[in-house]
Amino acid sequence: MAAVLRAPSLAERRFEAVGFGGSLSPARMIRRGQLRSRSDRSSRGRMGTVRCFSSSSSSSAGSSGAVSPMEFLEEEDLGHVIRFEMSDFKMLDRVSAGLGGRGDEVVFEAVVDDETSPLYNTRVVLRRLTSTQAQRRGKRAIEVLKKLVRRRLMYHSYSMQVHGYVSSQTSSGDASFTLVHGYHGSFSLRHWLNQSDWLPTLEATLALDEESVRRVGDDTVGGPTVSRKLRIIRVLMRDLLIGVNYLHSHGLAHTELRLENVHISPVDRHIKVGILGNAADFYEDGQNNTTLDNNMDRRRMMIGFDMRCLGFMMAKMVLRELMDPLIFSKFKTFLVKGHDPSCLREFMLQTLNRSSSSGNVGLQMLDRNWGAGWNLLSSLLATKPSKRMSCLDALRHPFLCGPRWRITPSMDIIRWGLGSTAVRIIEEYIYSRPQRNRISYFIELMEMLNPNSKPKNWFELLPGKWRLIYCTGRHVGLTLRQPPARVLIGNVSLTVSKLSKQSRDLSFTSSVDFTVMTGQDWPHDKTGVDGQLQVNSPFKLMSGKRLYLKGEKNTTSGRFSFGESTDMDSLAPKLLAGRWRKALPFKEFPSSLRVAKLASGENVDITMTFDDGEKGRGNVVQARDALREVRIQLPPEMFDLSRIVCGTFVDARHLVLRGVNGSALLFARSCLDQ
Repeated sequence: MAAVLRAPSLAERRFEAVGFGGSLSPARMIRRGQLRSRSDRSSRGRMGTVRCFSSSSSSSAGSSGAVSPMEFLEEEDLGHVIRFEMSDFKMLDRVSAGLGGRGDEVVFEAVVDDETSPLYNTRVVLRRLTSTQAQRRGKRAIEVLKKLVRRRLMYHSYSMQVHGYVSSQTSSGDASFTLVHGYHGSFSLRHWLNQSDWLPTLEATLALDEESVRRVGDDTVGGPTVSRKLRIIRVLMRDLLIGVNYLHSHGLAHTELRLENVHISPVDRHIKVGILGNAADFYEDGQNNTTLDNNMDRRRMMIGFDMRCLGFMMAKMVLRELMDPLIFSKFKTFLVKGHDPSCLREFMLQTLNRSSSSGNVGLQMLDRNWGAGWNLLSSLLATKPSKRMSCLDALRHPFLCGPRWRITPSMDIIRWGLGSTAVRIIEEYIYSRPQRNRISYFIELMEMLNPNSKPKNWFELLPGKWRLIYCTGRHVGLTLRQPPARVLIGNVSLTVSKLSKQSRDLSFTSSVDFTVMTGQDWPHDKTGVDGQLQVNSPFKLMSGKRLYLKGEKNTTSGRFSFGESTDMDSLAPKLLAGRWRKALPFKEFPSSLRVAKLASGENVDITMTFDDGEKGRGNVVQARDALREVRIQLPPEMFDLSRIVCGTFVDARHLVLRGVNGSALLFARSCLDQ
């Protein structure tokens, strides 16, 4: 499968006689040995180490004699690996493309030719490390091995096996160090995914048999492309998570999780997470009382870094467009700027120039199971390392569990699914009565499950730009009317900003982009004159309640509600029936729910811009007709902000506001300027 590099000639095969570009002088060896010994004292008894020391005592201080490579390594620390000689190998004439290393590594493939070796006739990889940093990585891989072999089965299943090393002296007197590790296929995972026929090839390599069914909970074979790719990604991600959790349970962080460093073994059909040359310890200074807090912070940070890398790998596997460096750089920049990863769906739809997930296999995979894929991706890529999901929690996530596994979703995933499903129904843009009823039903459920009912939570989550995606009130279009001005409504957004850090005063700015279509063929030609309407109003945030009334008995009650009063008799049977009964946090329908009361101020600013060039100056009639049509098509709460009386749901993605007439406005957080 493979091969991009020609092997060396017979004379070149004895590469132990070639000088290293980054060789070590005796003085530098002494310094490195002293530094290593300090860390060894702090971690003695926890893991084996690879230490370096100077030449023998018989050598004088001023001698410039070469140091034998054996003096780099202590035999007591290397009993768990084999020291090879170059004569033990038969070099192959090809090198697989997926084994390409760094600039300070030279990679060869070989077969063990020593009949007395337990690895006789085994194909291995010789990785010659030509710089000081590269040699440090190789010795660290051997050092980590001693810590991991306590659970040998897990190590052989999920790590690239390190068999031993070749340490010798070159003709120029420099030290040579070559790492000998297992050969686990010709391609890295990145090379696999770049193949045009990667899906059937990986299906054949992984052999989705009963064992795979047990591992992913999916016993189906074939099916649509979306189902087949989702099945493969579940196998790959679960193997990756098990392997990384194996490292984390031993106090190690991988720190170099990339598609290029991961290989799939065709023998045991497991993913190998690399040779662990850069694996870092969680507890560098030991677990004593003085450093316990620092070590816990270090552990959380390292686990969070690995989980973020896994999130990037999952994103590339699902969304193949991210294999393009330009698109991936935009994706990464979006996260680096501090945007909430829960808004990734809207960002990717805009980046890929799509209005919905239809036609894109990756987006459809993430949208399945109530948007569970987006939830997992946002949890892996959370801004704060402490908020990122652990390996064990990710293995229990509905996105990675097949249909044969009955997973009880958490309340957060239920809320996520309600919002995601409502958005997908809205994107279909076929608002028949059953769909409108279903969207209203989901909005009511979201309000019942609102996790942020206190005003202080609203004051933290509410500021930002929100895009209006649906209103449960009356919808007025252009089809059955003959208005004086044909107006096409564009983006409708609500921007909330804090007036001060101390008080709870907020500023609401409603912005409406529209186009006045001037042509007669407006159903097909949407070009025209652009305009924008902005309404700004101050608000004060307070605590309130939304009452659920029983028929007409409580309509004249003296209790005051800061929001909408809803008929309990018609709503309770819908929300407390069927599968949602277990999801709701109460057994009986409540008489009221806590909401955030929004009291508008008196100062309201209305601004309208009408971009019609020179010919549009002074055309007051056209502007007046356009404004009237905009008000007809808009929900009245977006033009008259004082009609917004309370907020009933808010999280990182969605916002629900209720108007004085009882209609609900559903918003989605917008992380990008339109």
